[in-house]
Amino acid sequence: MNAWKIPDLRSKIKYTFLLLIIFRLGAVIPVPGIDINSVKSIVDNAGILAMFDMFSGGAFANMTIFALSITPYITASIIMNLLTVAIPRLEELAKEGEEGRKKISQYTRYGTIILALIQASAISFGLFNQALLERDIFSITVVILTLVAGTAFLMWLGEQITEKGIGNGISLLIFAGIVAGIPGGIYKTLLLTKQGEVSIINILFFIVIAAGIVAGVVAIQEGTRKIPVQYAKRVVGRKMYGGQSTHIPMKVNQAGVIPVIFAMSVMAFPQTITLFFGDQNGFGRFISVWLSPQSSPGIYIYTILTAVMIIFFTYFYTAITFNPIEVATNMKKYGGFIPGIRPGKPTSEYLTKVLNRITLAGAIFLAAITIVPMILMPYLNIPVAFGGTAILIVVGVALETMKQLESQMLMRHYQGFLK
Repeated sequence: MNAWKIPDLRSKIKYTFLLLIIFRLGAVIPVPGIDINSVKSIVDNAGILAMFDMFSGGAFANMTIFALSITPYITASIIMNLLTVAIPRLEELAKEGEEGRKKISQYTRYGTIILALIQASAISFGLFNQALLERDIFSITVVILTLVAGTAFLMWLGEQITEKGIGNGISLLIFAGIVAGIPGGIYKTLLLTKQGEVSIINILFFIVIAAGIVAGVVAIQEGTRKIPVQYAKRVVGRKMYGGQSTHIPMKVNQAGVIPVIFAMSVMAFPQTITLFFGDQNGFGRFISVWLSPQSSPGIYIYTILTAVMIIFFTYFYTAITFNPIEVATNMKKYGGFIPGIRPGKPTSEYLTKVLNRITLAGAIFLAAITIVPMILMPYLNIPVAFGGTAILIVVGVALETMKQLESQMLMRHYQGFLK
């Protein structure tokens, strides 16, 4: 209520909701020249496509103009982050401030269009080729351009929300897509309950698991190890600087949801290949039996490999985003030190040791939060999208948006709602 009383915050909230409404309206406009029932049949029979449909808020199964969702932009952003570490020129751009970031954002946009073009072409010529009403070059070109234009428009919507609204626009679009599928899932659950296919005990068990997982996500997302830092006093001219105490906040889940997305993408790759070339050959049958989450013993092997990859990518991405040597060098440069630890190499070794320990806890948590719903949901038979990736994204975006509102309210001397 306090946020709504502030005129500029109220206008930002209205603007954000308006663009989210436009996003949901676009998610029901179909791509011309596509048999939607045929697409739904393919998506229903291929469990791996359910994740893409969840992120798009049902737009993928309905083959609307936003069917590709914002995933090409996310992929392009991840690739640019990795290239920034690997290519010195991009690393220099990242350190140049606002102008450098604008240049990297421009490269990310180009990469998004290229990836969207590749995905749209693969869908039109391969996965959904049988769903095309006409298979001439003109009809296929119209489908490809419509899908690419939809992704480009979503990218623009996300940037407008970030610039003029509340929260991170791209994250909010994914958030809205995932949340949009919840009412339909609840309705299906109620129907199955009336038909006697889902018991009340299963629903209660699901609610308890859901509440526990959400609480765990909040605890880990907010969990931080504070490393105390003391700055020595120094005299510059006639003024004395330093002498204050502060801390380095090292998050338990430093990598966020990125390791889960990486792992799920790698595990989805073999199954995606079988969608294009069929599962009747030797490779397809092997994947269907041994690496599919819909079969046994495939579900167990798939789950173990997913957990191992999540732990690996958590360490990998954390190593990219947090550099203990650079932090130790900057602390030494400005006269900072950790009490009881010598500046320089001992400090970087200490930070590395702490980082490895808390990253292990974060990695195991990410793996557990991903595979537990994957194992339990088939037994509960509840048609609500409740994957670990979805939970992390929804809770993480909600927390970040709430923090942004809180900080903007505190800047204006209003009491926030975080106690």
